[in-house]
Amino acid sequence: MAAYIFKRLLAMIPLLFGITLITFVVIRLAPGEPVEAMTAMSPKITAETRERLREFYGLDKPLHEQYVSWVGRIVKLDFGRSFAPDNRPVTDKIAERIPVTLSLNIIALILEFGLAIPIGIFAATHRDTIYDKGITLFVFLGFAVPTFWLALLLMYFFGVKLGWLPISGLHSLGSENLSPLAWFADMVKHLVLPVFVATFGSLAGLSRYMRSNMLEVIRQDYITTARAKGLSERVVIYRHALRNALLPVITLLGFSLPGLIGGSVIFETIFAIPGMGQLFYQGVMARDYPLVMGILVIGAFLTLIGNLLADVCYAMADPRIRHGRG
Repeated sequence: MAAYIFKRLLAMIPLLFGITLITFVVIRLAPGEPVEAMTAMSPKITAETRERLREFYGLDKPLHEQYVSWVGRIVKLDFGRSFAPDNRPVTDKIAERIPVTLSLNIIALILEFGLAIPIGIFAATHRDTIYDKGITLFVFLGFAVPTFWLALLLMYFFGVKLGWLPISGLHSLGSENLSPLAWFADMVKHLVLPVFVATFGSLAGLSRYMRSNMLEVIRQDYITTARAKGLSERVVIYRHALRNALLPVITLLGFSLPGLIGGSVIFETIFAIPGMGQLFYQGVMARDYPLVMGILVIGAFLTLIGNLLADVCYAMADPRIRHGRG
């Protein structure tokens, strides 16, 4: 297993290098330029001043020199300084926002898998019944409803119309004067709508995936044999079928890792949550190259780590994979 993990880690190096190259090129090909975005609202800024700003940020150098300089800093875990007026290190800005985004997405991920797996099992064991058809309708609704539309609808209904839930931020004004319990309850109320929106779309697809896996497993001969031995249906499903049906879900869990940071741009922006998604959106709008590229590289790194974890879990479950026979 150690040799298998070592090979996979070595294979990640060229992949990560290719990702940094693609990230750099894509960002630089995007329309607009940071200095133009900074000075667009300042008519007194002269062309000479703009040129000095380009020189200050290193934008006057050839692209290949900029790329080499940027990669050299990344190797030292230095993502440079933000082009925003505060000119703070990118790592500091990301470190401030990561806890909020991680907390929000981990809660959503737990709910997503915690609900999707039993829903998928239930739909598979009640195939073609009215319950299965109801779940299928729910799945198609989850696929069809755009996230931003659902978020705005919930904000209007529960926040504006009924006034039950707050529609923006993580805390109410003056929450710092509340007791710890009231402060926590206030934060939970603010998280209800964002967590629901983050969970709903993925829940539908994952439950459908779990249903397909379970249907495929319960058609296998060893399941027929278990039933022929007189075992109860509950034992057949939860002791013999569930483990194999969960194996493909391991892959999805690995792919969910980068989504813990990069998958929250829409709902963090809509609900004004000060997390990584909102920071990324602000960086793109301001053409803040170091900030956007820093977030993208971290997301790509997490994607590779997620793939590695998924493959390791697969190799642990099926030894043929790590011996090259899978």
